[in-house]
Amino acid sequence: MTKRTLVIGASLKPERYSNIAIKRLRRYQHDVKAFGLKSGEVEGVPIDTELMPYQDIHTVTLYLNPQRQKPYYDYIVGLNPKRVIFNPGTENSEFYNVLEQQNIPYEVACTLVLLATDQY
Repeated sequence: MTKRTLVIGASLKPERYSNIAIKRLRRYQHDVKAFGLKSGEVEGVPIDTELMPYQDIHTVTLYLNPQRQKPYYDYIVGLNPKRVIFNPGTENSEFYNVLEQQNIPYEVACTLVLLATDQY
């Protein structure tokens, strides 16, 4: 089953984990949306630089450090995802509390590991 995934903190740089995640998600045939600071394209996935009103987002996977996440709390909550993944380096107890109050599940995990171990 494909899970529409929004990568927040998407990068055009091939060595960045967000870039690798986009490629790997596509390889596993997930529908991928991406938001980042610079527009461009990764594996046919456009990186949006404006917050879009995406519909039916299953998973939001974060590649922003905790200090950079705060302006996106309301946006992410408004998408009503089935889960939010906090990749290594993005752990944020303040945001966990916000998500818990909205009954949005979250995982402190690595998207790449979840995909590789068939746990995505």
